[in-house]
Amino acid sequence: MRHPLAALWSAFVLVHLLLITLALFGPGYPLGDVEVVYRGWAEGAAAGNIVGVTENFVYPLLALVPVVGALALGGPAYLGTWFGLITVLNAGAFFVLLRTHRPAAWWWLAFLALLGPIALLRIDAVTVPLCIIALLGLRRLPLWGTVLLTIAAWIKIWPVAALAALFVASKLRWRMLGVAAAVTAAVVAAAGALSLARGSGIHVLSFVGEQAGRGIQIESPIAVPWLWQAVLNVPGSFIYYDQQILTFQVAGAGTAAASAVMTPLLALVAAAVLLLGVRAQRRGVGWLAVFPPLTLALTVTLIAVNKVGSPQFISWLAAPIILGLVLNGRAWRTPALLALALAALTQLVYPYLYDWLLVAHPLMILVLTVRNLLEFVLLGWALFTLHRLGRSGRPARDRFTTKPLTTKPLTTKPLTTKPLTTKPLTTKPLTTKPLI
Repeated sequence: MRHPLAALWSAFVLVHLLLITLALFGPGYPLGDVEVVYRGWAEGAAAGNIVGVTENFVYPLLALVPVVGALALGGPAYLGTWFGLITVLNAGAFFVLLRTHRPAAWWWLAFLALLGPIALLRIDAVTVPLCIIALLGLRRLPLWGTVLLTIAAWIKIWPVAALAALFVASKLRWRMLGVAAAVTAAVVAAAGALSLARGSGIHVLSFVGEQAGRGIQIESPIAVPWLWQAVLNVPGSFIYYDQQILTFQVAGAGTAAASAVMTPLLALVAAAVLLLGVRAQRRGVGWLAVFPPLTLALTVTLIAVNKVGSPQFISWLAAPIILGLVLNGRAWRTPALLALALAALTQLVYPYLYDWLLVAHPLMILVLTVRNLLEFVLLGWALFTLHRLGRSGRPARDRFTTKPLTTKPLTTKPLTTKPLTTKPLTTKPLTTKPLI
């Protein structure tokens, strides 16, 4: 008899084989970060030059764990080991998802296939399954879910969106904040001690400065005006490659000012989104209603209001969308479809037709413009949902709080007694038998 999950697991294998095949033999070169950059970091760490410890690092420190771990079978096998690592992590998240919501599992497979090989070939691919497992486990194990989210945030910063949403929505916010702070303190202390032991400065927070100093990446929404200027051959507007950050960026009048403004703007927009969540929470809306759209809104904010627009950022959407589908089902059909469209347009841009983007081909700039506009449509849906929740003030249904005790009036029935009736005692004459 065929196992009921056989089709899903078969599809999981086929999707991952498809992505690996496209990465190896498809147009473009999506392997560069893993084969060149990550492997270089791993081999450098093996030689004693540890990014994040002895020198600055563009990612949070725990990104070194998968980067160095993929070197376990040697340099020549680095890419294959990386594929195996990501596939195993995705399988773990897929297993957890199958226990809660099979339609969401089908959606995730479609999302991965539409996003393409970039779904496996960046450090973000490590954090997405970790976040899916953490978000799905929060109802039963809230503190362990917080630990996993914090670890994921120390690999790539974006899971801080889920942590911030959790702090707003959950009644256990202070305990969860304490857990996240403890994990963070352990990472910082260990990294600092290792840096000092090697006689170098402390570099554990260097990723903050590395990100803040970046220019405007060509895939980001804020880059669109300068991309169209490049299409129209406006003097001074062009695309260039940053040798330090290893990304393509836009140049033109006003790009320096826009780059300087984007980080504070991102913080302001994120704060405004959090206030919508606080409003809903204070009006009695339960955490199960507030948490999914708040997590989605913060995640999309990190993508859309960002001067860095790497294609792998779209992979972040999987975790909050899956959470929303599991908890709310059909009510999340719109964001689920929008995320699929974003994934498909992203794969069209990278890696297959990326060369068209680099020469500012009008058709490719149009595709990228539509993709970026859809990010704001998705953000608008999440913000509208939060606003509606705060306005309606639904009754709270919090897994971590006790429900009010409802009592019914005690009704008593009158005690009815029956008269005691006694039967007269009848005795028989005592008869004895002769003793033989």
